Amino acid sequence: MRRLSPLTIFMLSAFGWIVALTALWSQVSAWTSYPVGVLSHMALEQSAPMWVRQVHLSPGNMEVDTAISVPVPDAGGRRGEITIDVSTARYAYGLPIFIALVLAARGRGRLGRVAAGYALLLPFQAFSLTMSALMQMVLAAQADIRLLRVSQWQMETIVYGYQLGSLVLPTLVPILLWLWMDRKFVNDVLIRSWRESLPPAASSP
Repeated sequence: MRRLSPLTIFMLSAFGWIVALTALWSQVSAWTSYPVGVLSHMALEQSAPMWVRQVHLSPGNMEVDTAISVPVPDAGGRRGEITIDVSTARYAYGLPIFIALVLAARGRGRLGRVAAGYALLLPFQAFSLTMSALMQMVLAAQADIRLLRVSQWQMETIVYGYQLGSLVLPTLVPILLWLWMDRKFVNDVLIRSWRESLPPAASSP
């Protein structure tokens, strides 16, 4: 029976770890993502003080009381200030992906890499959460720059930041971080195994 290559073993191991750790993470994400909410809280107060009145943070949830006033339907012209809710773990699912890659790579110092990776992922997760909160405010105001009291380019920056934070960063950053932290394993095991799997003509210079 043909032995599995190191690349195949790594891929199967990583997939298994991702499934198991994602299930575990879903049970504890409210607590592991709490620092993300703290960083996002600080970012919202610094970046959008004209919109944010108060932020209420609890494990798993961030509630933002805003100063954005919008007309209330069927209320005789009265206006109300909007409140938004955001899950602090919404864009933190890259953590189990990163840990799964570290565990699948094996080697020494895995615990240290996991701890360092957790800390390094927090700013990116906080960026995604902050942009999601700002995007909710923009949508609640129906992208009306007069209600939001911002210029067109500022609103477009929020839209672009939201797309980057929701579509790109949550999955790309954990993988890039792992590639950097486990680059010796990637070079010595994965790339070598991949090259050995190529046909002779394709592997020659």
